[in-house]
Amino acid sequence: MSGFDKYKEISELDGLSSIFNSLSNSDQDMILQLLDADQQHLFENWDSLGKNDDKKRDFISGLAKVNSSYPGGVVGYIMNARKLLADAKEGLNPFEGFTPEQPNMADLTEFNDEYLRYEEIAQNNYDKIGFVLVAGGLGERLGYSGIKLDIPVEVVETTSYLKHYAESIKAIESRMKSPKPVPFVIMTSEDTHQKTIESLNANDYFGLKKEQVYILMQELVPAIADNEGHLALNDKYDMIMKPHGHGDIHMLLHTSGVASKLNEKGITHLVFIQDTNGQVFNAALPAVGVSIDKGYDFNSMAVNRIPGEAVGGLAKLVKNDKELTLNVEYNQLDPLLRATISPEGDIPNEKGFSIFPGNINVLVIKLSTYNKILEETQGIIAEFVNPKYTDETKTKFKKPTRLETMMQDLPKLFDSSQKVGVTIFNRKWCFSADKNNIIDAAAKHAAGGPPESAASAESDFYLAGRMKMVAAGCQVDENEEELILGVPFTRGPKVILRPSFVLSITEVKQKISGCSISDEATLIVEGEGITLKDVHLSGCSALVIKACSGASVKVDGLTVDNQGFELIKLTDEELNSESTPEYLKIRGYKYVDRGAKVYEFSTPGEYVINANGDINSI
Repeated sequence: MSGFDKYKEISELDGLSSIFNSLSNSDQDMILQLLDADQQHLFENWDSLGKNDDKKRDFISGLAKVNSSYPGGVVGYIMNARKLLADAKEGLNPFEGFTPEQPNMADLTEFNDEYLRYEEIAQNNYDKIGFVLVAGGLGERLGYSGIKLDIPVEVVETTSYLKHYAESIKAIESRMKSPKPVPFVIMTSEDTHQKTIESLNANDYFGLKKEQVYILMQELVPAIADNEGHLALNDKYDMIMKPHGHGDIHMLLHTSGVASKLNEKGITHLVFIQDTNGQVFNAALPAVGVSIDKGYDFNSMAVNRIPGEAVGGLAKLVKNDKELTLNVEYNQLDPLLRATISPEGDIPNEKGFSIFPGNINVLVIKLSTYNKILEETQGIIAEFVNPKYTDETKTKFKKPTRLETMMQDLPKLFDSSQKVGVTIFNRKWCFSADKNNIIDAAAKHAAGGPPESAASAESDFYLAGRMKMVAAGCQVDENEEELILGVPFTRGPKVILRPSFVLSITEVKQKISGCSISDEATLIVEGEGITLKDVHLSGCSALVIKACSGASVKVDGLTVDNQGFELIKLTDEELNSESTPEYLKIRGYKYVDRGAKVYEFSTPGEYVINANGDINSI
């Protein structure tokens, strides 16, 4: 179409022509490109000059926002959509011709010498690690009106996920030979951006330095109305916008320049984590050790999965001289296996697990490789589209669709020189998400699946603490689960060993010995300089010890006997009361302090807590 014809077309769009000449050159160019891309419908039926001109300008500003945030602009997005929609209509199999194999793996499901070795490798490189948190979701799905990062991971002391992550990062810094800030990148969305900033400001960044926290906001992308790639409208001045997926983190790290900046600062590996997984730092650091030791450019943390389980499987896919290690969704994995190497599908090995471990979407990526890929792709990582058609002709959508990205699909862009691996951990040790409300969680549990709610995540958080004590050779009771509003929960023992106290199994073994904890007892320890020897908690007893930096506290031969923290189930009245905090409603219970023994040391020095519970200064 010639320049004259374009302007002729604009003149036929009365509502657009009335304001076109007043627009910036960049907006005019964008509109001309959209008309070239058969998007005239976006500007049809607009009102004449003077009527709803503000709405017209807002609409164009929305398009301009997409045009500037998406590499290739809004027309590039449309062209990518057309290609992917054509593939979807043809029903092209992305794994056609590939044969699945077991991926390259490191098994860290046991706390053995190999596990400790990888911890040590990571610790020697603490100053070269950065963390990336994907946090674009509100807690509405869980029955929580704020951001998910503000939900407490536990309600004995109500520590939020964001605070827990910040404390873990501070603990890493304190263990460096020459402490320096660990980079912490947070991807927000339009829904969570302001509330995340407010939470950080209100809590003085939880002790982190403001300059070490990089907040990158994810933009929405236009919805697509049909196979021809026409952008979808709610009405003539309102474009339908949808999330682009957590793979946007790659684009944001590139376009913001943060990935390059961190590389220049000497960061060698980035760990990508999700917003509500309290166990992630238990395993993330040894996973970094594996990546360094084995030279992995991309390392997926994983868990053992049962064949047929509704969890994506990590597989090495081989086709001629091409090799990809990727997450294959469970509903695609079984037919792929039946069509290639296993007529019986996804069958168990001698331990009852699939040879394809379960993806938990926690990633360790080598930054030098990552920056190279980002430069080549402008951060656009393997988009896909999943339209829902009205019938088998695949000509109409049930509702508008959009292009999506998943951050774990980065290896699709790797060549043979890049190395991809998988590190397997005990499931409860590394992963327990909080993403379902009580009703949905109870239904999932009843159906035999993981409830993944605030209550189950908290129960598993305490379980991980018990696992640390068992690794130190302590005697730890295991109570049976009970159902609270249909969701499984273990009352105790409740063990919270804060990151400041122990950050690794190696430290657990060094700082805890000869201890025991039983029944519904509670142990909370916070502070790097604390050691526990022959400490015993029985019944409902609770012991809380907190020590500031520079305070050395030795607890030797202490037996604790008190009423501790009591779990109280919420009444129907409390569950329905506006005065009950939402973080309790989404659990169905609360804890009441009936007399926990608390020691707090706010002054540096050397202290001993003896068998009588007395404090002696050295």
